[in-house]
Amino acid sequence: MIDQSQVKPHMEVVCSGGGHVGTVDHMDGNRIKLAKNDKDAGGQHHFLPMSAVAGVENGKLKLNVDGQKAKQMMQADMGPQS
Repeated sequence: MIDQSQVKPHMEVVCSGGGHVGTVDHMDGNRIKLAKNDKDAGGQHHFLPMSAVAGVENGKLKLNVDGQKAKQMMQADMGPQS
């Protein structure tokens, strides 16, 4: 796993196969918060755990899972829990 300080806003997030998954908004604790204005985000922030990150490659945050698994792992930000 990489150090969280290597995760930078606006980095492209790609799956293990190199396909686009999202764009980093910022770190939120030990999760990566993805930008809600990304073309694939549907207007919502999504989160990925740091455990899904393989490293930084060519300025992109590369995941250790394929695109389908990445989408399954993403959690939508549904606002405050009641």
